[in-house]
Amino acid sequence: MFFRRPSQADIIWAAFARAREPFRRPQPVFNQNALAGHVEEQSMTEHAFRQQHLTHFILGYSANPSVDPNAPTVIGSVEKAQANGFATIDTLKAPKKEKKELKRKRKTKGDLDIVDVEFPEGANVGEESEEEPEEEVQTKKAKPKRGAPGLESSVFHGKSMTDYQGRTYMSPPISEAPQLQSEAGSQETFIPKVCIHTWTGHTQGVSVIRLFPNTGHLLLSGSMDTKIKLWDVYTHGNCLRTFHGHMKAVKDVTFSNDGRKFLSCGYDRQMKLWDTETGQCIKRFSNGKIPYVIRFHPDEDKQHIFLAGMSDKKIIQYDMNSGEITQEYDQHLGPVNTITFVDDNRRFVTTSDDKTIRAWDFDIPVVIKYIAEPHMHSMPAVTVHPNKKYFAAQSLDNQILVYSTDNFRQARNKRFAGHSVAGYACQVGFSPDGKWISSGDGEGNVVFWEWKTGRIKSRLKAHSKVVIAHEWLPHETSKVHGILGRTDKAMGLMTA
Repeated sequence: MFFRRPSQADIIWAAFARAREPFRRPQPVFNQNALAGHVEEQSMTEHAFRQQHLTHFILGYSANPSVDPNAPTVIGSVEKAQANGFATIDTLKAPKKEKKELKRKRKTKGDLDIVDVEFPEGANVGEESEEEPEEEVQTKKAKPKRGAPGLESSVFHGKSMTDYQGRTYMSPPISEAPQLQSEAGSQETFIPKVCIHTWTGHTQGVSVIRLFPNTGHLLLSGSMDTKIKLWDVYTHGNCLRTFHGHMKAVKDVTFSNDGRKFLSCGYDRQMKLWDTETGQCIKRFSNGKIPYVIRFHPDEDKQHIFLAGMSDKKIIQYDMNSGEITQEYDQHLGPVNTITFVDDNRRFVTTSDDKTIRAWDFDIPVVIKYIAEPHMHSMPAVTVHPNKKYFAAQSLDNQILVYSTDNFRQARNKRFAGHSVAGYACQVGFSPDGKWISSGDGEGNVVFWEWKTGRIKSRLKAHSKVVIAHEWLPHETSKVHGILGRTDKAMGLMTA
């Protein structure tokens, strides 16, 4: 729709007419088809409108869309329009003189391979001309950032990699913690009450933590500061090694069955395989999408296979030996948040932003169970009960729902509520003996429920903001690792 205002002459003429005959109905001015002027029906594509708008904003003129024969052809500066041949901004070409000038500026000056430079006598070495900084910036090559593909590194923070017996930090400290030789979950567990140790070292919020398999004597943490750190749990509580391998925030990390290797993924769209002991980046994988969750296949004979849930709604399966994608599971309608193996690792369960739970047979890209109800919310965190018969999912409507691992039906008698996760993917935890279920919340608490009754037993104030993840130590009666994600940079060890 195009609207043209009446000219000043039309307005004056109408005023005189009204003064001469005040009770006479006003007569329309020339070419007027509406009370206030001339209105025309016009249609214009979004692209054409953007062309004319930018041309008017930058060059000072644009084409007049009016079909009125008395209307001017150009709105704005006619002189500039004539100088540019009435061209729009997208068709306007730079003059040859400007092109040559730009080409001259892009040209490199000097040979970068020459190291020894001799200055002539009388030259002011300490002074620079006004044009030198500009040329220096243009000829200077961009230095790759630390952690870019091919530039991964790690820093060991101890004095010696081995002790007096030649053991590295991979060996569990049996002398300090003899209980590590016992079977996980064999002791009765109790709810922790106080924080006894705090790990600090990350410069931004911690997003994920993982304990060393079976023993739990090492702690791996991924942070939004792009770093991954390995911490000692039982001896001194120090940071043992820092891994520099990602250029953006770390999203997830996971250990292999023996803990000798671990996988990491981040928002830089990279997935990387690391050696836990030496800190070397062994391999890197990427399909151009952001991985949100990454998991090794739990079987001993399939430790060369891992699955990753991606931002493009797919679960991809990699063979690390060949470095190729061997399977794609493409059924979800939103980014995939969790991957959980069940039923002796023959099947796995996935959750997504599409508010559904889907179960799959491993290596068969067909959904065998689809769980979706109108009242369901997204479930961004899932944990299996120690007895392997149930898995608990953190629902974003402030409750934890429990499902069976054999038929994937919801256990209606087990529902844990009373905490507020405030939209965060707060991890669900189980005590090693399965007696307690726990979760962080958005207010800095760790909430503990009794598994049998579903009643809240304790609410422990752990941090000042959200507790995004926590882990129960497998060989302790009352020790829990808890971390604060997003804003806090510390991790705490809580005990009774």
